[in-house]
Amino acid sequence: MWSELTKAIATLDIPADWVGIRAVKKNSSTRHVRDGLPQVNGKSSTMGAMLEVLVNGCLGYAATNSLEMSSLQAAAQTAYKQALAASKWWIYPFRESERPKVVGEYNSPFLEPLDALSPGEINDLLVRICQTLKVDDKIVQTTANASTTERETWFVSSNGSQVYQKILSLGTHYGAIAQDGTRVQQRTNNGWQAHCYQGGWELLRQETLWQRVQQVGEQAIELLAAEECPNTRTNLVLAPDQMMLQIHESVGHPLEIDRILGDERNYAGGSFVTKSDFGNLIYGSPLMNITFDPTVPGEFASYAFDDTGAVATREYVIKEGVLQRGLGSLESQARAGVPGVACARASSWNRPAIDRMANLNLEPGNATFEEIIGGIENGVYMESNRSWSIDDRRYKFQFGCEYAKLIENGKLTKTLRNPNYRATTPEFWHSLIQVGDAEHWQMYGTPYCGKGEPNQAIWVGHGSPMCVFANVEVFGGGG
Repeated sequence: MWSELTKAIATLDIPADWVGIRAVKKNSSTRHVRDGLPQVNGKSSTMGAMLEVLVNGCLGYAATNSLEMSSLQAAAQTAYKQALAASKWWIYPFRESERPKVVGEYNSPFLEPLDALSPGEINDLLVRICQTLKVDDKIVQTTANASTTERETWFVSSNGSQVYQKILSLGTHYGAIAQDGTRVQQRTNNGWQAHCYQGGWELLRQETLWQRVQQVGEQAIELLAAEECPNTRTNLVLAPDQMMLQIHESVGHPLEIDRILGDERNYAGGSFVTKSDFGNLIYGSPLMNITFDPTVPGEFASYAFDDTGAVATREYVIKEGVLQRGLGSLESQARAGVPGVACARASSWNRPAIDRMANLNLEPGNATFEEIIGGIENGVYMESNRSWSIDDRRYKFQFGCEYAKLIENGKLTKTLRNPNYRATTPEFWHSLIQVGDAEHWQMYGTPYCGKGEPNQAIWVGHGSPMCVFANVEVFGGGG
């Protein structure tokens, strides 16, 4: 691949100030089983390249599914004409410094390769998960699925960039729905598709797998007889699997610089954050430390370079509660005049890179699980996201969870069903009063973060310990 791409960069006949080629090859598989019966057994492959050119301060894009020289040349000419036409009306002149020369390589860690199991062995494993989930006749539906992806990316540019990255990822999910009369409850393995990581089959085939599958089924039954979550203001303890969604929606999206600039207002929305807030806004309590960190081994959105070649480094976006930097690419940083990170990412070869979250993590504190629960006289503990709603400025939100426990006099007591909570983003993060320790820090991922026109669904990772928020409005869902 390298010889074809470097030859193409040297051969392209367009008078551009800078040219980049990002070639992507992706092989994916999806297996889905419901009630012990295989539903989906699919494989897909795709390959192509995105041509990006800089002309008179404007960037132009064009994609091709052929890596033949004639196709690359045609795409480059289309991108050049696009950039040249747009240059009459640019709102900010970009320079070659927004596309620096980089050379390097990244490979996902793994123990069991993605081809270690045959399709039949995968199906047998998922069928057994469904069978194990059915702990009672009141379990009316069981599901299990697994998706694998091998993604290779080559990036070359006219100023000498050469980057190769190979990412292996596995996403798994299983859950059960229980019914007793008109009452229906669901329980899943930490929420919908939360187990998405870089690595191989070792991520699923762990010693604790069958114990956890059994627990998920039993908790689905347990929820049928549980009390309704009370309507109150109280101490709220969120498990790491719900903190994933909390970080994603109320920190990740509002800090995307293109949203702050208004680029996403037509589709994904804007943000309550402004350019002047960086370095000044007290986003949350002093216990709030959020890092952008694509260097975590095995986390779903780890990489060494973003899709424009920017070097990925660990950076604080919020430190001791104060907003430090945004989630913005090199060109967004230049436009906004605020610090950002290496986060220009594209979902495929036929999409341009835009500002995206990657691994966004809440750094651990010092409190143990026992200390957190033991220090609460009254409260509610919640796990696993079930529903979410947040406005287009990422300010007001309402989230629902699958499973909850009442906290009374420092102990987890009754199981609660239909737990929900609501707040505004600043109010909520200012109410953070305790952060769990590193021993209880857990990471999860999602493959379905949507943004951009045309839409791009991209993979994101979030890690967090359990956290305590004071005086939060908690309520039940009825039924």
